[in-house]
Amino acid sequence: MAQATARHILVSTEEKCNELKAAIEGGADFAQVAKDNSSCPSKRDGGNLGTFGRGQMVKEFDEVVFSAPVNVVQGPVKTQFGYHLLEVTARKD
Repeated sequence: MAQATARHILVSTEEKCNELKAAIEGGADFAQVAKDNSSCPSKRDGGNLGTFGRGQMVKEFDEVVFSAPVNVVQGPVKTQFGYHLLEVTARKD
């Protein structure tokens, strides 16, 4: 079964998501940006979601996590929770 390890940042607007993505692409630390901005409890751990299998996250999230290149920030990804920046840190098929 495919498994991925990922981290994310959850915010309420696409605009904020794009702003944070630009900051990370400009050299800001993903974990620190998550701690400072994410509305998800995972922010305490730099947005780390741990390891999970296909189908354990909401559909939009799952599709990106199991198709995106590893260690490349993806997003904004809109889900019922808001807008996410996602980074797959490891994946095995």
